[in-house]
Amino acid sequence: MTESKNENYLRLDNQVCFALYSASNAMSRAYQPLLKELDLTYLQYIVMMVLWEKQAMNVKELGKMTHLDSGTLTPLLKRLETKGYVNRRRSPEDERIRIISVTDLGVELREQAELIPKKMMGLSKMTVDELTNLKAECEQLLTNLVK
Repeated sequence: MTESKNENYLRLDNQVCFALYSASNAMSRAYQPLLKELDLTYLQYIVMMVLWEKQAMNVKELGKMTHLDSGTLTPLLKRLETKGYVNRRRSPEDERIRIISVTDLGVELREQAELIPKKMMGLSKMTVDELTNLKAECEQLLTNLVK
């Protein structure tokens, strides 16, 4: 029995969304042992990367850069604060705004994390150009879908 053209659209192995989902899960699993050495989850690592770059910012800006909502960020930031990697304080201009900044211990953690991207590149078995193109395509897809 042959499938009609429309039925092919519903095959799981023809779905871009499933390929992205599966690759994302595999990437998260590949990060786990590397991040375990730093006592970080993947989302904590993402937040720390932004904070290592910016040093300090408010939670709203952090959420925008990481695509994480405040319901996800608040407990995550509390855990990072408990570990001593970040400080959370109220803005002197508006006490409703929380400012997040990296501590000295958080800066030291950055030094330990510097090898992770190179290790992940090795695990991917892809060239820098292939990974750069993949990243650009994912960013374009994100831009197209988030409006």
